[in-house]
Amino acid sequence: MSVSLKQIRYFIAAAESGQISQAAVELNVSQSAVTAAVQQLEAALGLRLFDRKAGGVSLTPEGSRFLLHGRNVMASVAEAMRAPLTSGLSVSGRVRVGVSYTVAGYFLPRHHARFMVSLPHVELDLHEATREAIEQALIDGSLDIAVVLVANLEARDRLASEVLLRSRRRLWLPVEHALLKRSAIRLADVAEYPYVMLTVDEAEQTAERYWARSRHRPQVMFRTSSVEAVRSMVAAGMGITILSDMVYRPWSLEGQRIETRLVQPDIPSMDVGLAWRRDAEPSPATRAFHDFMSLAFAGSGHP
Repeated sequence: MSVSLKQIRYFIAAAESGQISQAAVELNVSQSAVTAAVQQLEAALGLRLFDRKAGGVSLTPEGSRFLLHGRNVMASVAEAMRAPLTSGLSVSGRVRVGVSYTVAGYFLPRHHARFMVSLPHVELDLHEATREAIEQALIDGSLDIAVVLVANLEARDRLASEVLLRSRRRLWLPVEHALLKRSAIRLADVAEYPYVMLTVDEAEQTAERYWARSRHRPQVMFRTSSVEAVRSMVAAGMGITILSDMVYRPWSLEGQRIETRLVQPDIPSMDVGLAWRRDAEPSPATRAFHDFMSLAFAGSGHP
C-alpha cells in the first residue's frame, strides 16, 4: 500500500492539534476523513502512530519519529513546487536574520540548509538575541527579518509578522508517573507535583499567562534555561513540565524515556514565525528568504 501526501498532511495536522476533531476543522474536512487517512497511513507503515484517548491523541515513539520525516517530506514538496517560480532568476545579496534561542536550536537549521541549496547566492547572516533585542534591531534597521516566537512580540504597531508553525504544548512526564493513568489531565492535577520551569525565550512568562487563567500554581522546584536539563530532570522523575512538541524528544541524554499527555483545557501553542518592520522595503534577497519560508509551510501554520 502506498503513502499519499494527503495522509501525511492529515497526520501532521492531527499530531500538531492533538485532536482528530480539531485537525479536521483546521483542514476544512470531515473528522472521518482525518481518521481514515491516519488509519491508512498506519496500515501502510505497519506502525501505530497515535495513542488514542478520551481527550485526544498523543504520538507514540514511532509517531514522533515519523512526524519529523513527514515534516521533511512536506517541506521538500513545497520547495519542489516553488522551484519553477524561481528558476531563471538570479537572486543574490545578504539577509540579516535575527533568531531566538529556541528557533536557532530546534527549528531553523534544516530550513537554513535547504535555503542555501535553493538560493546559493543569498547569504544569511544569522544573529541570535533576545526577543526584545531582535525587535529593536528590526525597528532600527540593523536586522532585515527575524524568525522568532511571534506570540511574544510587543511592538506590533511597528512590526508585521506571519506564523509558520504552531507547535502544541503538552505535559512531559517520566514513565510510570501517576498522571499517566488519568483519562484527562488538568492544570489542577499538574499543580500537585514538582514542576521544572524552563526560562529561556520567555518560556516562564508564557507559562505564567496560561497558569494565571486557572486558580492553581505550579510547584516550581527548579528553573533553568536549558531544555536538555529539563528533559533529563523530567525523565529522572525530579519533576514534570509543559513544553512544546517542537522541542520534545522521547529520550533524555541519559537514555531515559519521556512521555507526553495533553492538558485540558487547551494550552496555547508555541507559534514560530517571521517578523519584519512594517514600513521597510525588503531587498530582493530578503523577499526571497521570506517567500521561501512562507511557501515551505504553505502559510498554514503547519509544516
